[in-house]
Amino acid sequence: MPMSTRDQRSIWRRMPVEQMEDEEERNAGGKLAKSLGLWQLTAIGVGGIIGVGIFSLAGLVAAGDADNEGVGPAVLIAFLIAGLASAAAALSYAEFAGMIPRAGSAYTYGYVALGEIIGWFIGWDLLLEYIAIVAVVAIGISGYLGELLDNLGITLPTSLTASAEEGGVVNVPAVLICLLVTFILSRGTRTFGRFELVAVGIKILLILGIIGLGVFYIEAGNYDPFLPSGFGPVLTGAATVFFAVFGYDAMSTAAEEAEDGKKHMPKAIILSLVIAMLLYVAATLVLTGMQDYRDIDPTAGFASAFESVGLSVIASIISVFAVLSILTVMLTFLLGVTRVWFSMSRDGLLPPWFAKVDRSGTPQRVTWIAGVGSAVLAGVFPIRAVADLTNIGILSAFIVVCVAVILFRYTRPETPRSFRLPLMPFVPAFGVLASLFLIWQLPWETWARFGVWLLIGFVIYFAYGRKHSLLDPDSPNHRRPVER
Repeated sequence: MPMSTRDQRSIWRRMPVEQMEDEEERNAGGKLAKSLGLWQLTAIGVGGIIGVGIFSLAGLVAAGDADNEGVGPAVLIAFLIAGLASAAAALSYAEFAGMIPRAGSAYTYGYVALGEIIGWFIGWDLLLEYIAIVAVVAIGISGYLGELLDNLGITLPTSLTASAEEGGVVNVPAVLICLLVTFILSRGTRTFGRFELVAVGIKILLILGIIGLGVFYIEAGNYDPFLPSGFGPVLTGAATVFFAVFGYDAMSTAAEEAEDGKKHMPKAIILSLVIAMLLYVAATLVLTGMQDYRDIDPTAGFASAFESVGLSVIASIISVFAVLSILTVMLTFLLGVTRVWFSMSRDGLLPPWFAKVDRSGTPQRVTWIAGVGSAVLAGVFPIRAVADLTNIGILSAFIVVCVAVILFRYTRPETPRSFRLPLMPFVPAFGVLASLFLIWQLPWETWARFGVWLLIGFVIYFAYGRKHSLLDPDSPNHRRPVER
């Protein structure tokens, strides 16, 4: 039955799935180009998951820093805990992606199943989190570039390679990397997809090479003690490395650009997470087995590990290819933020100016705005502060998607699903509990920053989004809701 006028004015109004499909055709700003197949989608997912998690965060969590104790070889457990929580959410994403192959990811799923206000806050949350992720990865790449230049006898001044909090002024390499990735993405989805497929192939070969060579330099004594600081820091570490075990969520924002989204999206989500977790387990065992965890470089873990066993040439090669492979993470999440932004604008919650696409089907305006925003974050903040900020936002999105998939299974059982997650509702319920647990491990400063961002979003929604939503009968862009 159609919604009443009162329901259409409610902040809990839900966008019908049928209307979302209709809006794709009616968008005045143009349509996104459909050019991604299964393996390109899987490459985007793997590209988003594997990168700074292996090349930077693994070393950071294992060695520790001024604010957190190192967990040593138990970094492996931290990855497994984060991966288990992520798997429950991945299955929930897979069911939604096969049912609603539309740009927007968690924003879209929340809008359809839980209502506009929930969709808005998750979308608003993702805008910040994805931009912050791009910044985190740029900082990680900057660390590897510094390691590479040091090996070549070139040392850049700290003022140009670190944030003010770390004793510098601005991280110039990180800023330039953000702008480079923005340029690549602005060239169009087809070009981006091809680059991602090649770069991810190189990344997987690099990691397999690191594992294959590094295993010959493992010293069993480096695994003792396995839990040097007890289990508490491992849980904190799991909350930090959670950043490294998602990426399929950003890939799901490209569902609308898939050649066959309902068929390929669920497969790509599951494939990308399985491939990533297998590589993470093997890589962390090699890293902490090659070098005492207390001596690992937190910003360039594998480069320092190979340097410690006298393979400085290999360390330089790792630094070079780590830069290329980590770029794929930035591309995936920059793609994610632009597609969420595009989708929110098309739905009227943000100005339609942002939903304009060029001849190649690329939303250029939001691409460059998001790229510049990530460059600013990368230039002035330290890596852990930005990583924790991304984690609280993504964990929040995971909670929404897991709750939404349970509710939608029972409220809209007739909606066709190309993939149905098993053990409903236990798997998504576990995802909710695991995400809440990991959020609780994050520092209070992260909660404060996240709260400020949500407060800003609250103001924008009630000042603009609610009045201009396509579902609002008083909106100048109102679309009559289809019957449910």
